[in-house]
Amino acid sequence: MPQRRILEYREIVGSQKINELLNLAETLGNIKVAHVNSTAYGGGVAEILYNLVPLMRDVGIDTEWFVLEAPNEFFKITKKIHHGLQGMEVNISEEERKFYMNVLKENLSKIDLAKDIIVIHDPQPLGLRTLVDQNFSKWIWRCHIDLSTPYKPIWDFVREMLRKYNASIFHMKEFVHPDTPTPKIFTMPPSIDPLSPKNCELSETEVLKVLERFGVDSGKPILTQVGRFDPWKDPFAAINVYKKVREKIGNVQLLLITTMPTDDPDGLVYLEKICRKIGEDPNVFILTDYKGVGALEVNAFQRATTVALQMSLREGFGLSVAEALWKKVPVVARPAGGIKLQVINGVTGYLVESVNEAAEYIVHLIRNSKLRKKLGENGHRHVKENFIITKHLENYLEIFVETLKNQS
Repeated sequence: MPQRRILEYREIVGSQKINELLNLAETLGNIKVAHVNSTAYGGGVAEILYNLVPLMRDVGIDTEWFVLEAPNEFFKITKKIHHGLQGMEVNISEEERKFYMNVLKENLSKIDLAKDIIVIHDPQPLGLRTLVDQNFSKWIWRCHIDLSTPYKPIWDFVREMLRKYNASIFHMKEFVHPDTPTPKIFTMPPSIDPLSPKNCELSETEVLKVLERFGVDSGKPILTQVGRFDPWKDPFAAINVYKKVREKIGNVQLLLITTMPTDDPDGLVYLEKICRKIGEDPNVFILTDYKGVGALEVNAFQRATTVALQMSLREGFGLSVAEALWKKVPVVARPAGGIKLQVINGVTGYLVESVNEAAEYIVHLIRNSKLRKKLGENGHRHVKENFIITKHLENYLEIFVETLKNQS
């Protein structure tokens, strides 16, 4: 885990904001906080915690991060829960439910729950609260999923586990299920860390070295989609958009960038499907951590990108959109979930409903460098004001203050 100092962000957000954060943290006293999620690597949740937990510690909050230890079968079950919460009709058998709870029982002894606040991220560790008979801690469920139209049997299963929670947090109001049983419900978007290896400034030389290492031509327009290989991110649509653009601009390239997280057993299945779809096209690059693509490489690819794509059908937030905008790259995307908070149509990029519409906007942007620059600068400013880690930290601290009110 990196060392993070709140004072390092002074040049980005200003001294006044830093002082406000420190004063807010001081009002919480000597509270102890735990974050629990399903993986230490891969995916937006792990990436956020990797940078946020050290910052919480630096402002004086005693914070620990625990990761579940679980077999692949557990993650196959939780992936079905994830799909069900996003509306897919899936079945979780009684045997699978018991297996899910047994794995969580095995994890209880590995997690220090003697905390004032315990933040549980997403469905994988959600059931932990039902296994603990203590009222000392305040339990918060941090949901990174759109719950607006879940498959009812899966929602019923999740809702029952939520009953003992004190609060829940969603990315945006429209994600909150009207039957959410927690006494307190909060909304806040996630964030990027502008000082992390994925988002820090890189020189042109550093960017070009990465492109050369992976055979990407800096002289050709580059389209990029970053995200898990799964049906909701719809990488197949990104490929179709690229093909449409290529018909009008023959020398365009497409970069599909992903990590293969330990809690996503479907990733390899979709990787194989994507490889079959692109065939032998030398201008489509599949760039994964298996090939040595880490945070620095993603940073370089995004900075070299002409137009970023995000063709997700459903999306919690879409941190890769904020990452591209921070690097002054306009984004063309479907209006899924939290993407609508980031892509302001005609201001930071374009929201589209179809492959053809996406291709038309991309061709227009490739041919209009002044417009690309304008939208990119707007995007950078929008992220700076709303979606960077200091704002995220401030939101968490305010939620902690509110959750601890009227302690019984």
